[in-house]
Amino acid sequence: MGLLTPHDPSYDPSVRQTGFNRYKQLISFYGGRWFQINLLTVLGALPLATGIILSVMSSSVLVLVPTSILGGMLFGPFLAGLYDALYRGFRDAPGKWWPAYKKSWKQNWKESLLPGALTGLFLGMFSFMAALFWWAQTPPSRGTVALYIFAGFLFLLLSTLFWPQMVLFRQTAMNRLGNIILFTSKYLWRVLGAVALQALYWAIYVLFAPWTLLLLPFLGFWYITFLSQLLLYDRLDRELHIEELLKEKEHP
Repeated sequence: MGLLTPHDPSYDPSVRQTGFNRYKQLISFYGGRWFQINLLTVLGALPLATGIILSVMSSSVLVLVPTSILGGMLFGPFLAGLYDALYRGFRDAPGKWWPAYKKSWKQNWKESLLPGALTGLFLGMFSFMAALFWWAQTPPSRGTVALYIFAGFLFLLLSTLFWPQMVLFRQTAMNRLGNIILFTSKYLWRVLGAVALQALYWAIYVLFAPWTLLLLPFLGFWYITFLSQLLLYDRLDRELHIEELLKEKEHP
């Protein structure tokens, strides 16, 4: 990382850093494994993306709904595996990435099916609505566009705070939703910043497609998820006691 940033004499890779040094440390230690997991995540997203594209090209909601739900169910375990890998890095969990990834699948695949299906359904409807805006002879009203953007922000907010809880703890859906509301209320601007960062990232992918699709295998899902979760991790750990509870679970 010294090739990209000035050398910091206080930087010690053997000690957990803070701020930008922590960013450099995590990228140096775990970037390679996250890149490999991203390749698997991209493969897991292909059925969902294919179903959405086919439904938009055929202008058929009857195709959209089942393909989005089934594609989302397939995508859910891959997304859970990505979040699990990121949070293992954040808390400096020992071990090789492949056994940990398989363990994540074993623990989370069933629980990730429903949120994966809902994620797929939302992405399908969101994409189909964008196509309707494009096809419409008259442009949508400002209120419709504002509602569309708000729905996208709300989806990103819920996803940003839901998936970490799912892979870290066994809770009811109501407990997770309550945690999302309380955490967002306490750290509103930081949460909105993380959501806005994701919205900008994916907007760039859409606006400059298909050229940006070449970046999917390299940056794709892992980098923006890592960056947005890193902005929130210290606060999440403070409020949910992530490292404390997981240490007690692993070493009772």
